[in-house]
Parts: sequence; structure tokens; C-alpha cells
Amino acid sequence: MEKIKSLFVDSFHELKHVRTIVVTAMFIAVGVVLGFYFTVQITDFLKLGFSFIANEMTALLFGPVVGGIMGGVTDIIKFLIKPTGPFFFGFTFNAILGAVIYGMMLYKRPISFKRILASKIVVAVIVNLLFGTYWLHVMYGKGFIALLPARALKQVCSVPIESVIFYITAKTLAETKVIAMIKSKN
Repeated sequence: MEKIKSLFVDSFHELKHVRTIVVTAMFIAVGVVLGFYFTVQITDFLKLGFSFIANEMTALLFGPVVGGIMGGVTDIIKFLIKPTGPFFFGFTFNAILGAVIYGMMLYKRPISFKRILASKIVVAVIVNLLFGTYWLHVMYGKGFIALLPARALKQVCSVPIESVIFYITAKTLAETKVIAMIKSKN
């Protein structure tokens, strides 16, 4: 329990640094752009995109608190700029919770494919399948169980692909010292 508390406290202290705010703002911008131009809406209930890279990178770099703030702010900005349906706080909650989970599992830990895959699976099951499907059920009155198979299939397909994409991105940024440069206190 102390380790989890320490992660949240350390992540909260990241907010003291101007570099954290600037990099997070840049990732918000990247997340919004990726969300608009690199997202495909398959059905009313399914979409595929790449904005996850910015969200997960923020959580990896700065932890669950900064990641959660970034996830919520990005979700609201995307809605304000280009609404796709009515605003529903449940999806903003999902954006925050997903980033918090990524931060808890990736912050201050070595970059490994297993860890990234595990975090993607946890978010896929808890946030996307359970909460996301429930929010769609609440908003549109569709049966929870009726929505689940297509959403589960999407998660089964996207989790490994997104894990590979994020692992390659994070590993490349680490090897080229970009992550070290962002994290340096100088």
C-alpha cells in the first residue's frame, strides 16, 4: 500500500515542475490531433485510434496523477473542439481512470513489453469493456450484454497491436535518450 501511495505522491510532486506542465500540454495537443486525424469510427459503438500513445506516454513519464489530469483534460478538449454525440462524464471518467491505471503500472518502472501488455489488458477489461460498455448502455439504452461481444472482439484485436505500437514508441524514445532528457531536472 505504501508503494501505491508513494506513486501518487511522487506523481503529484511532478506538477511542481514547469517541464512537466509543458510536456503534458504538448502531449495533450498530440493526443487531440491523433484523436481527430488518426481515429476511424467503425460503428456508433466502436472506434480505433492512436491518441492512446500520448495518454500512456504521459502516464509513463509523470505517473498516475499527471496522467489522470491529462486524460480528463484531453477528453474534454476533444469534445469541445469536435463533439461526437452528447457529452457524458462517464467517458471522461474512463479517460482519467485509464491514465491512472497506466501511471500505476508504468511510472518509475522499466519499459517492458510484458508490463505494457499487462497494463493494456487491465485497462481493456476494467475501463473499456466494463465501464465503457456500461456507459453506452446508460446513454443509448442498448443491452449491456448485446454490446459486449463486439466491444470484447475489438479489445482482443486492439490490445496486442496497441501494446506493440506503444512498446516500440516508448523503447525508441528511451533509447534515443528523449525520455531521459524530458525527465532530467536541469
